[in-house]
Amino acid sequence: MTAVNQVPLLLRAARHEVLERPPVWMMRQAGRYMQVYRDLRDKYPSFRDRSENADLAIEISLQPWRAFRPDGVIMFSDILTPLPGMGIPFDIIESKGPIIEPPIRTQAQIDAVHELDPETALPYIRTILQTLRQEVGNDAAVLGFVGSPWTLAAYAVEGKTSKSYTNIKGMAFSEPAMLHTLLGKLADNIATYVRYQIDCGAQVVQLFDSWAGQLSPMDYRTFALPYQQRVVQQVKQTHPDTPLILYISGSAGVFDLMGESGVDIVSVDWTMDMAEARRRLGPNIGVQGNIDPAILFGSQDLIRDRILDTIKKAGNRGHILNLGHGILPGTPEENAAYFFETAKNIDKLLATV
Repeated sequence: MTAVNQVPLLLRAARHEVLERPPVWMMRQAGRYMQVYRDLRDKYPSFRDRSENADLAIEISLQPWRAFRPDGVIMFSDILTPLPGMGIPFDIIESKGPIIEPPIRTQAQIDAVHELDPETALPYIRTILQTLRQEVGNDAAVLGFVGSPWTLAAYAVEGKTSKSYTNIKGMAFSEPAMLHTLLGKLADNIATYVRYQIDCGAQVVQLFDSWAGQLSPMDYRTFALPYQQRVVQQVKQTHPDTPLILYISGSAGVFDLMGESGVDIVSVDWTMDMAEARRRLGPNIGVQGNIDPAILFGSQDLIRDRILDTIKKAGNRGHILNLGHGILPGTPEENAAYFFETAKNIDKLLATV
């Protein structure tokens, strides 16, 4: 085995090496579309039990690995996982999603948010990531992930998922200094958590700023971008060689600003053409994603054609094949399998078209 083959393909893509095919994984690849996951969920109905029990989280993380052999294996967890370690308790109710009670609405509550000590608050993370590295070896890269400051603040201030974001935006526009204090605390804690994940075995870390796409470009530049940069700068000071990925849902309106965050790779949702994304980011930032998850409900010919289209537009350097969001519940597992199989044999397909 040559030295280059001992480096996972996903890390080689992040280094902008010229590759015969892009690495492939799927956001939310461990989850509700898989029968084996649903069986386990029925046995352990609490999401936090599944994500904070190391044995269960390892098992769930490895389910798609065993089924499809993706090039990236992502830790099964949640972006809210570190919040209790900062003094912000939460629960996840299966039919309603995350609940934070009481929501963060006052200066006193923000003052009470404290530094995160991951080793004390999240000791299972080390077990999960170390075990995943042992299980997959160099055949795949192990990914960690975190929520970005704006999105975690939005959950904390709203107290739950939201369609209007009136509470977090109300704070942004009426009490901006208070919100900036919260965002700063979250950014420093998230940077600590990213570094901890890397020290525990994560080879790549994805930052989810899922709700930042709800901001205007002006407000994104004020309330989201500086705190993404703060996280990235702190991580790069101690772990300069670990690739960081930024994902935002509905990101077309702020896409150019994502490239200013300092991350190595921008994950593109399906609202933008991949060739346009490449042009706007420039040659030094990698790309990921772009395929509409609903494509996996279509025919195999359609799935193949969309994979080919994305790969041709992304080029053979600095590209990670992925969906533009998480794989959807109800997706036929055989179509997920076909997605991975096609992606891993794309060099043969490209030779025939």
